[in-house]
Amino acid sequence: MLERSSSDLPPNDRRTAIDGLFDELVEVRSRMLASPSLMTEAPEKFDSGHAGGARNLAHYLSMRARDMRSMQQRLVQLGLSSLGRSEGHALASVDAVLSRLGELTGRTAEAPVSPEVRAFECARQDLEMHTEALLGAPREGRGVRVLVTLEPEVTEDAAVLRTWIDRGMDCVRINCAHDGPSKWERMIAQVRRAEAQSGRRMRVLMDLGGPKLRTGPVVSGPRVLRIRPVHDDLGRVEVPARVWLSPHSRPPMGIEDAFALPVDPLLVEKLEVGDDLEFEDARGSARTLRVIQVLADGAWAETHKTSYVLAGTPLVRGKKRIGEVGEIAPLEGLIHLSVGECLVLTRALDPGHGTRRDAFGRTLELARIGCSLSEVLPQVQVGEHVWFDDGRIGSVVRAVEDGQVVVEITDARAGGEKLRADKGINLPDTRLDLPALTPKDVHDLAFVVQHADAVGLSFVHRAEDVHELSERLAGLGRPNLGIVLKIETRRAFDRLPELLFAALKNPSVGVMIARGDMAVECGWERLAEVQEEILWLCEAARIPVIWATQVLESLAKDGRPSRAEITDAAMSERAECVMLNKGAHVGDAILALDSILRRMQAHQRKKTAMMRPLRLAQGY
Repeated sequence: MLERSSSDLPPNDRRTAIDGLFDELVEVRSRMLASPSLMTEAPEKFDSGHAGGARNLAHYLSMRARDMRSMQQRLVQLGLSSLGRSEGHALASVDAVLSRLGELTGRTAEAPVSPEVRAFECARQDLEMHTEALLGAPREGRGVRVLVTLEPEVTEDAAVLRTWIDRGMDCVRINCAHDGPSKWERMIAQVRRAEAQSGRRMRVLMDLGGPKLRTGPVVSGPRVLRIRPVHDDLGRVEVPARVWLSPHSRPPMGIEDAFALPVDPLLVEKLEVGDDLEFEDARGSARTLRVIQVLADGAWAETHKTSYVLAGTPLVRGKKRIGEVGEIAPLEGLIHLSVGECLVLTRALDPGHGTRRDAFGRTLELARIGCSLSEVLPQVQVGEHVWFDDGRIGSVVRAVEDGQVVVEITDARAGGEKLRADKGINLPDTRLDLPALTPKDVHDLAFVVQHADAVGLSFVHRAEDVHELSERLAGLGRPNLGIVLKIETRRAFDRLPELLFAALKNPSVGVMIARGDMAVECGWERLAEVQEEILWLCEAARIPVIWATQVLESLAKDGRPSRAEITDAAMSERAECVMLNKGAHVGDAILALDSILRRMQAHQRKKTAMMRPLRLAQGY
């Protein structure tokens, strides 16, 4: 049965309904003012710039602790605010509604209700100020910043970075889990060169690696290079395979769709366009590479047949051997896992392997792989879930014995999945007790405080982690360095209020939603709900949010976006910053994201739909 509108009620019943609303809202307000968070965290404990945000966060949490939906519906029927967009100014929003209800009833609240229009503007100004402090000044026509993850190969050329800046990049991210100080320093130097040319300052965020749980090494495959042309649906060659012949083990930078065959530089000097290099591949099949271009540092060749090439393979031109294939890196090791199979997680980081069977298919030894943080294995319990490689492989713990964990694969594609080394392991059900700062992180901080504008705290899950980082930054002489809390575990999400109150004691803070890990930790079906709640609480705290993981991923990697990721990018406008990851087409992704964010800014701001004139409405 539908609830009757207040306007449909008889006058006396309508007055009673409004009085009831007034009393309910007065109770909500009283609870907000008595918020436990405010009693335990005196305002002076927070950074002066964040005291207002801390107070508002406490008010908002108190308001959201009860079910407001019935009250919201009745407020809307009276033409009043539903309080559904009160994140940044919770108490002022309640006061404004109470004031209107008071005008309808002739009543006043026991506590003086004096809604300040300035409070609404203050919330917006605080968020903008804190965003600029952490991420830099906004661009004209776009308030949301674009953050791009860097890799050493891309930053070899400052011109590439300059192009990215011109297309819309606002700040850069370096992941300290990879490479080291020498490469980080070169990347930052190139960023500074590019920004000097563009005239736009780039903020540098350096993410600490944290206690990331990863798979150990896997026994390598054979030293063979598979060269394969592109075939159509009928198996006919559509595009021949391009092969780069040079002393280098990879094609020239920026070329992703080619193969690199290492050869001696003296062999390259002998080559001419039109030469046919004949060889016998690993299967004993006769194959030919035709040279199509000769350059100073290598030559391009092509072939129409699939080849498996081994190191030392002789290369013949006109029945005369002119050289041989150089050293070929072994294929990346992998473990094939199917539903129902078991996998042993071990403390030892010896190279792992797949299930070993006899000639009749009987299991001789279970598949096994090491775990980068062996100390977590004793904390795992039977029946808990374990996920690998960003949720591609799911499993359940069947046994914990002798420091080893045996899991049964429960989620994988038909035909199985391939597990490789250095892939993430998520333990969403396990209550791990690990500090967010590892010894490596502490060592890396010495570099970070000298070169970065902000530091990302990975795998944070308790207030003590934030306090420890703050103390170490102060000890290193950078107490004002920006801090970004990376929310990437279910435990961190469950403790988000506690983490935010701890972070607000620092002058410059923000939050990154690591949506890939959160999807695995909380379940894909809950991701949308989780990222919404993080956005709400951070807006209440008046601090910026970075929307991360797989934004325009297909476009960045393959040059073509999917419909779903375009919609996702449009939704990201509700954050203060959007992060793009690596890929051969990152420049195109930056340009597309810039355009999407500019368009969406006219339509949406946080949860509020902006009512600019609609072209479709013209003439009506």
